[in-house]
Amino acid sequence: MNKNNTSKNILVVLTSHADLGNTGEKTGFWVEELAAPYYVFVDAGMTVTLASPAGGKPPIDPKSADESMQTDATRRFDADDVAQQALATTVKLVDVKEQDFDAVFYPGGHGPLWDLTDNTTSIDLLAAFIANNKPVSAVCHASAALLNVKTPEGEYVIKGKAVTGFSNTEEDAVQLTDIVPFLLEDELVKRGGDYQKVADWTPFAVQDGLIITGQNPASSALVAEKLIAHA
Repeated sequence: MNKNNTSKNILVVLTSHADLGNTGEKTGFWVEELAAPYYVFVDAGMTVTLASPAGGKPPIDPKSADESMQTDATRRFDADDVAQQALATTVKLVDVKEQDFDAVFYPGGHGPLWDLTDNTTSIDLLAAFIANNKPVSAVCHASAALLNVKTPEGEYVIKGKAVTGFSNTEEDAVQLTDIVPFLLEDELVKRGGDYQKVADWTPFAVQDGLIITGQNPASSALVAEKLIAHA
């Protein structure tokens, strides 16, 4: 990557998981958590590539498509032919190479808890970004993608690092505590992360070295702004 090139390349990794546990309901990625950062990146002149484990169009959490959840960013995204085409044709994660990008961002939604936590391709990719001194970022449930990433010495990369993600009280508020495969806050703490949070649904993002995380959907643009400052 030519560091003199002002146009940075940002990789965005979305979930391919659509089933909300055994409830019969659907999940996926949270639209606003993609849309708001997408325009932070695009409006800053960056090139955005969307990827997912399965490739193609990733599942949208139907709750995030509800009219009550729409924002200026989601409405802009819905009306953006270029963005919609990119979403419909995400690159398969196995075909992504770290050296082609300056930074990576993982949007949330509940889907990542199931398919990005233990995904070895994703884990190796994140480890490669960190090894090459490139920032990695995630918001809400997508902080789960960082749980099992390790240093070359075998330590969890989040050990001793300030991190955040969807809190136990927020999970309880959406009544999914007994549905999700694990509580993200608990797992971040178990890996030695210095878990931080603010009041439920309040925007909050924290950076510690190359790792940038946001607590909830309202934090997605904050994470993206921190990321582009260091990409």
